Amino acid sequence: MKPRPSTGRKLTDLFVKGLSIAASLLGIFVLGWILFEVGARGFAALNWDFFTQLPTPPGVEGGGLSSAIVGTLIITALATVIGVPIGMMAGVYLAEVGKGTRLASAVRFTVNVMMGIPSIIIGLFIYTIMVLPFGHFSGLAGAVALAIIMLPVVARTADDMLNLVPNELRESALALGLPRWRVTFAVVFRSAKSGLVTGVLLAVARVSGETAPLLFTSLNSVYWPTSLSEPMSNLTVTIFNYAMSPYPDWQQAAWGASLLIMAAVLFVNIISRGMFKERKK
Repeated sequence: MKPRPSTGRKLTDLFVKGLSIAASLLGIFVLGWILFEVGARGFAALNWDFFTQLPTPPGVEGGGLSSAIVGTLIITALATVIGVPIGMMAGVYLAEVGKGTRLASAVRFTVNVMMGIPSIIIGLFIYTIMVLPFGHFSGLAGAVALAIIMLPVVARTADDMLNLVPNELRESALALGLPRWRVTFAVVFRSAKSGLVTGVLLAVARVSGETAPLLFTSLNSVYWPTSLSEPMSNLTVTIFNYAMSPYPDWQQAAWGASLLIMAAVLFVNIISRGMFKERKK
């Protein structure tokens, strides 16, 4: 058989490589542009008052976003407490308990679908079941909305990480007479701990910048958070309100809050990537 000329294949290979490199450079350029713009505009807003003072009324200069920072930490921490254990248990069921069953397949399909649901739909759902019946917004409703967003991320990551643990390790532990639950939590979890922690960190980073669910649930407040059953200030909704306002000082504060969230998400992603690379070694 007469061999085909390789010129066409080489040209195609060069074209695909060049297109891939160009797309990668474009993505890096856009990311760098965003980091530069947010950093340059937001750094000027960061000062001691920004972290310690409450927001001022419209038209009054000064003040800060201390209540929004504290509210964001409370809502995110509560969402982590709610969403991570449930997601972790779902991952354990998929990888250890119900592996290969029809129910596990249905659960895995549900988790995959939940990962693709727009966050605003989740916010509207929680608004229907937790805000309308009680007649007011609340920090708890916002935390539940974020927990639902975190749940499938944690479940999917736990499923993948636990499936990477060799079966021989489970069989060795069972052969020593350990009960199945102890094998899972003391042996399998310990082997996959870096990947599991990475999944949790990625889930936290996923919800750190969510705005739409909080608009429907916790809304916002200018006061210190004192109760989970009341509207609670948070950075993302504050950014939305301040950026849309006609006041230059509020717009500057919105850039500062954006820089704060971006730095936090970037830090969490760097930590999670580092832990994953350590595990791969």
